[in-house]
Amino acid sequence: MSFLIRVQLPDSPGTLGAVATALGTVGADILSVDVVERGAGVAIDDLVVELPSGRLPDALITAAESVEGVEVDAVRPYAGVLDTHRELELVEEIAGQPSTGLDILAEGVPKIIRAGWALVLHYTEDGVHRLASSSAAPEASVTDLPWLPLERATVLDAEDTWVPDTWQELGTELAATPLGKPDRTLLVGRPGGPMFRAAEVARLAHFAGIVAVVLDS
Repeated sequence: MSFLIRVQLPDSPGTLGAVATALGTVGADILSVDVVERGAGVAIDDLVVELPSGRLPDALITAAESVEGVEVDAVRPYAGVLDTHRELELVEEIAGQPSTGLDILAEGVPKIIRAGWALVLHYTEDGVHRLASSSAAPEASVTDLPWLPLERATVLDAEDTWVPDTWQELGTELAATPLGKPDRTLLVGRPGGPMFRAAEVARLAHFAGIVAVVLDS
């Protein structure tokens, strides 16, 4: 079974290699590595690893944290290895099929930023309208978006009153960005975490800005 493990580690030569070696001692096979954020001598990396049948994911935490200075932010099941640098391919697909562009966007974004789901929402005087959703998006309806209009991409308070109970029960981390207009937003959720880092939010905002231009052109 594949797992996504997010680690904080000293940004120094050899540390990632030491983590890889430690994970290998529990039979974990590293399938991909993505640098999420780097600064102040610390790196945040996402590792997709395959763990042999019968091994518990807790073994990944113990192994990784056996390396000095390494902390595990989160471990969660992960359905396969995804190319985190396929933004251009997704933009091209949206440009080629603009009539279904929002649906393509909602389905593709979680694969780029390793989220669980995505929604495209529009807020009007009549309420909140769901314009598009990924196949894994929750069915629970959102009736209020007090943070709209949204001027810039941001991490949202996942325990705020507008958040459906089922999302809160799953410990869903949330981030949103304007999609061309302040009252239209791309909302992404990551059930069970980990939290969205500043670099991920910036990446989401940049991508949404490109897509908004493509769809409005």
